[in-house]
Amino acid sequence: MTFVVTDACIRCKYTDCVEVCPVDCFYEGENMLVIHPDECIDCGVCEPECPIEAILPDTDSNAEKWVEINRQYAEEWPNITVKKDAMPEAEEMKDKQGKFESDFSAEPGEGD
Repeated sequence: MTFVVTDACIRCKYTDCVEVCPVDCFYEGENMLVIHPDECIDCGVCEPECPIEAILPDTDSNAEKWVEINRQYAEEWPNITVKKDAMPEAEEMKDKQGKFESDFSAEPGEGD
């Protein structure tokens, strides 16, 4: 089992989760984070740290498609292990639905 980041993270990118990850399995895109499913040890400490509930266990029915999306971008984006400020529009974007189709960017973030 692994945890995954869903589209709720897009254009919010709160990074509270990366600070608590014991195996540094978060990767940073331009406007969201992902978890490398092969590196995640299923400890679950990241899930309660996300203020917008964007992190789900892969056993959740809403997480199914996110395992491969997280895997793909974790292979392409830089690792992130330190907390950074959320995106400026995070508060206004946190409840928006369907962000993957309208707002997702495949561009990498800065990483550490």
